[in-house]
Parts: sequence; structure tokens; C-alpha cells
Amino acid sequence: MSEPTDVRVYVNERGVSVPHGADALTAVRALYPDQADAIAAGTMRLTDSRGLPTDAQLTVSGGAIYRVVPVRERGEDIA
Repeated sequence: MSEPTDVRVYVNERGVSVPHGADALTAVRALYPDQADAIAAGTMRLTDSRGLPTDAQLTVSGGAIYRVVPVRERGEDIA
């Protein structure tokens, strides 16, 4: 049996299929190119399903859930 050619992952609750071996930033770029650019620029951050920061260059695994969130400075007031 051969390996699947695509992997299904979720970005901001939307499913997307990316090539096997793709990184998380590729998955974001497939749905949200502007957000992918913001991650690369450091103004947005990629988190896992629990809200923990994750490396956008890591290879995705099937069923992974990612969220794109703004980068907040420490000490920023929360209103």
C-alpha cells in the first residue's frame, strides 16, 4: 500500500488538504495567504488546537488543528 499523497488538516476550523510532507505554513497559505504572510513577518502566530504556540515549519500530520492568532506584547492591557 502506498502513502497518501495528501494530508487533511484544519486551520481556523476550516479543513484543507495539503501534500504529504507539507509544513503548517503551507496549510495556512492554502486557505489564508495574508495570514501566512503575517506569520512569516512575525505579526501573527500559529498555535495548536490547545492554543500553544507551534512552529510553522513543522511537518503536518493528518487531523492536526491550527489556529492563527495575533502576536501580543507582554504587559499589554486586556480590556
